[in-house]
Amino acid sequence: MSAPAECLWVVDRLEGSIAVVVRDDDERAEDVPVAELPAGSREGSVLRVPERDGRPDWTAAVLDEEARRARLRDAEDVLARLRRRDPGGDVQL
Repeated sequence: MSAPAECLWVVDRLEGSIAVVVRDDDERAEDVPVAELPAGSREGSVLRVPERDGRPDWTAAVLDEEARRARLRDAEDVLARLRRRDPGGDVQL
């Protein structure tokens, strides 16, 4: 028997007791009770979530801190490149 498929999901935002999570590969969003996510989940958390019968198994999700840090580094690199291209000054319309 093969291991269940595993996907990355990102906690987009928290709305009370519900987390809006977005699947990494197709940007599908789902509302998940915060209580079903791993302890310490917060906005921006990256979760490794096994899938069983094509559905995410939130109770088996684990935080992937290294993936979260890598995404932050990538975003910082993009911002640094954009800042270097900015000529400064006011925008003329």
